[in-house]
Amino acid sequence: MKNGQLGKVITMLCIAVAISSCGRKNTGLQLQKESHIVLIGNNLGSRMMNFGHFETEMHLRYPDSLLFIRNMADGGNTPGFRPHSSRKSPWAFPGAEKFQTELANKSGSRGHFPTEDEWLTNLEADVIIAFFGYNESFQGIEGLENYRNELHAFIEHTKKQKYNGASRPLLALVSPIAFENLSAKMDLPDGIEENKNLQLYTDVMREVAAMDSVLFVDAFVTTKKWFDSNEADLTADGFQLNDLGYQKFAKLLADQIFGKNKSKAEANRASVHAAVTEKNWFWHNDIKLPNGVHAWGRRYDPFGPDNYPYEKEKIYEMTANRDRAIWNAAQGNTTDLVALDANTKKLPEVKTNYKDVNGSGNPEYLYGQDALDKLKVPKGYKLELFASEKEFEDLANPVQMSFDNKGRLWVGVMPSYPHYKPGDSKPNDKLIILEDTDKDGKADKQTTFADGLHLTIGFEFAPEGVYVSQGTNLVLLKDTDGDDKADETEVILSGFDDHDTHHAISAFAADPSGALYMAEGVFLHTNVETAYGPVRGTNGGFYRYSPQRHHLERTAQLPIPNPWGIAFDDWGQNFFAHTSGPDMTWMMPGTIKPRYGVASPLPKNLIENEHRVRPTSGLEFISSRHFPDEVQGDLLINNTIGFLGTKQHTIVDDPESASYVSKHRLDLITSTDPNFRPVDMEFAPDGSLYFLDWHNVLIGHMQHNARDPLRDHAHGRVYRLTYPSRPLVKPAKITDASVEELLDNLKLPEFRTRYRTKRELRTRDKDEVLAKLDTWVKDLDKNDGTYEHHVLEALWVTWGLNDINEDLLEKMLNAKDFRARAAAVKVLRYAGHQIENQVALLKIAANDENARVRLETIAAASWLDKETGLDILDEVIKKPLDDWMIQPFEATIAHFNQSSLNEWKNVKTIDDSGLAANLKGEQRELFIKGAVIYEREGFCATCHQPDGKGLSASQFPPLAGVPWVTGDEERLIKLTLNGLIGPIEVLGKKYPGQVPMTPFGGMLNDEEIAAVLTYVRNSFGNNASAISPNKVKEVRDKIKDKEGFYLPDELLKEHPMK
Repeated sequence: MKNGQLGKVITMLCIAVAISSCGRKNTGLQLQKESHIVLIGNNLGSRMMNFGHFETEMHLRYPDSLLFIRNMADGGNTPGFRPHSSRKSPWAFPGAEKFQTELANKSGSRGHFPTEDEWLTNLEADVIIAFFGYNESFQGIEGLENYRNELHAFIEHTKKQKYNGASRPLLALVSPIAFENLSAKMDLPDGIEENKNLQLYTDVMREVAAMDSVLFVDAFVTTKKWFDSNEADLTADGFQLNDLGYQKFAKLLADQIFGKNKSKAEANRASVHAAVTEKNWFWHNDIKLPNGVHAWGRRYDPFGPDNYPYEKEKIYEMTANRDRAIWNAAQGNTTDLVALDANTKKLPEVKTNYKDVNGSGNPEYLYGQDALDKLKVPKGYKLELFASEKEFEDLANPVQMSFDNKGRLWVGVMPSYPHYKPGDSKPNDKLIILEDTDKDGKADKQTTFADGLHLTIGFEFAPEGVYVSQGTNLVLLKDTDGDDKADETEVILSGFDDHDTHHAISAFAADPSGALYMAEGVFLHTNVETAYGPVRGTNGGFYRYSPQRHHLERTAQLPIPNPWGIAFDDWGQNFFAHTSGPDMTWMMPGTIKPRYGVASPLPKNLIENEHRVRPTSGLEFISSRHFPDEVQGDLLINNTIGFLGTKQHTIVDDPESASYVSKHRLDLITSTDPNFRPVDMEFAPDGSLYFLDWHNVLIGHMQHNARDPLRDHAHGRVYRLTYPSRPLVKPAKITDASVEELLDNLKLPEFRTRYRTKRELRTRDKDEVLAKLDTWVKDLDKNDGTYEHHVLEALWVTWGLNDINEDLLEKMLNAKDFRARAAAVKVLRYAGHQIENQVALLKIAANDENARVRLETIAAASWLDKETGLDILDEVIKKPLDDWMIQPFEATIAHFNQSSLNEWKNVKTIDDSGLAANLKGEQRELFIKGAVIYEREGFCATCHQPDGKGLSASQFPPLAGVPWVTGDEERLIKLTLNGLIGPIEVLGKKYPGQVPMTPFGGMLNDEEIAAVLTYVRNSFGNNASAISPNKVKEVRDKIKDKEGFYLPDELLKEHPMK
């Protein structure tokens, strides 16, 4: 800090102390009866909703005031930057964009979600409590002046508003808390550097508050004293207060903002706290409405207007009823919420738009053997029904499964999907355990580990419990007494987006260290605060969370719609499928450090074109001696629309590149039951393959209302596939095994056995495991062909125990097998906090003879500081870059230079491409606009593909050279406005049309319809007349009374094919 700047800070500090002292002599901000208090800002404020102590404290101190309290805070927010997936602009006030650089990148958010000012006006805010400074502190001293200016601009803007319609709001600023040093108990920062920066930013907040005459709460100094003197931990991970911490924090806030007043209704604390918790649950479902993409966002049309305006009104009214319950509880009275809720908004009936056409889902469900008879497997295989909703009614809408270390099958079920509907009972999604106790191949016992959940679309086991996706939160469920029932829930991280619930963090899978990989889909804008700084994600990608270090990273941000399915191979390389792509590919090339709002280059598809299907929904490598020898290492991919079943592909190392080559081997499972929807799958301890069937008549999100009455909430199946001519695998001992036995398990061929074994080893005493591991490695046979893989497994064990053995690491960095060397580089990438010579070792790897090792080094270098990273890249470039390396290499350089790959390379736009040269003027402009619309996620390219060739394997027809596209204009406009369902013949091929084409009439205006149709009529080799907006308007007016989809025969009758 410059001397002049320091002197300025000291001068203003003196002024601030004087103002603060005066404030303490008075009573703080003055509350009126029925005051509306609104909290805004970051995770420190947002997380308060999970605990409810501040609101409880306020109602107990002022039980007669009928206080109205709402929490608008959200992770990652700054004074000026407050993004939302359905808000066109992330800026909290005019001019806020000038305080940001990377965050100013356009992130693609769209919709009509109210602005911050509109929310505050709707809530009629009298008092605003603002929590800022934590996220900004990670910019260090270099960001201080910018933060000062941003904060001042926010205060100036806020003080000019009259949110309550009459007077300017009272404003209180709350500093960040101190960083608690838990490094002796957890692998976390010790807080020394963090607290230096937090102190600087707190001082700036004090200075600005003094200059702008705003009340300021110094939470940093107070909490630092707590942390230095308190015996019990007050945070969960150094920066997030735990329950005890928030209890103390609640009193601090109430004292310093509103004056030191005692509780007047202390006897009612428990009932008030329960009422506050209940109110906050409903408020969360208002301000952070799950599946809000249908209520506020880009999927509002065409079906959202039918129900969501009414649902939003009802949830608002139900939340207000719970305010009344809080006020009554403060007086020692109860409230009949059932009676109050009965008088809230009546929701309209949503009618189905389902049409019974050949191949569509069937409302008449099949059961037992009838359902099984519809499934076909190749010769030699046997398929059995392990469990269904008939025997276990909780097995409804199963979405993810996994076998625990005891060999029991866990299933995440979510009958509340797509999300809670106001007026219904609260969601009761579950994690259930299914067991076959009599070993007859069928489940006969269910244990409910956890209920009362909401949308369990991802879970994974860890020594400390079960990590579960819960909307905006990643939670940890703990069973502390060993009765197979969760009795503790801890919110680990908050700020994940569930704006589109089937895109939220999902498909959990663990890497060899036990770190969780979580998929996240398009449309979402996640902002999570961590002990290492804010982690932000926009649109499709993946997160990696290391429980050992409490470390989250946006490990890949890619131009993909909805990734679903993550699978690791024997060498720790992970692969993924993205449902609408419809591609499957290798993740590592896409794991360079991303920039906010910018998609990193997408690794190329590995699947043969004629076997690309969508939407995919699960991946698993075959690794079981129970299955034939020749299929070991094959990759399985489930699919839920068009092709209903499981495709099996070979996947082997590509000798010509860093990557792999794949070839379709066979369709392992096929079904003629249109309701069959295979999702997750996993090999069991005995080597058989289990998979889930979501089983639903409706599957589309843009084709049907989210509340369509035919969306099923009751069905679900678990199937088991075996190969009877080969013996089942003898399940390895895991939970009851000794450390020596567990280490020997690492030699077994089955990936899932080794996966579960490493998970078990992470639960054991670290010193014992490491000591016995050393002996185990020394006793390995170096002449064994699998020796290097065994040593790699040993390295992974030390990684999982967060105590990397450097000798094993260097041995693997110098292994003969390039796959072991690449795996070691990945360990090195995440070991910089333990391996002092990380950079030197990466430079050696950068010169490796194998392209995959060098590509792994590029990815690792991207996460280092610019100077170090570029030094490593200078080594990489000494050898040729293959097609899989070029884009990650170039994108890393671009990101180091604070730009995107396209900006860096100055890629030409479509307007310079020479396409559709026959179109001029306004028609040419329509064509260009239509190209952008065509490529939007969920629009045309999703099914018909960017090249217009469609996906024959998934029953999506082509657009190239098709008379339906290039022929009669009115026919084409009609099917685009209202959608199309039913059998159709295109270029001599018959398509069942079981999934309707989306009706775009409510999503696009006349000009946009004209634009995209002009584009498809003049792309992919097509050459037809442009379509004018006036023509679209004419047809729209003509068919305004038409309800539902068109049938192909109906259109051909009106407009015969010429």
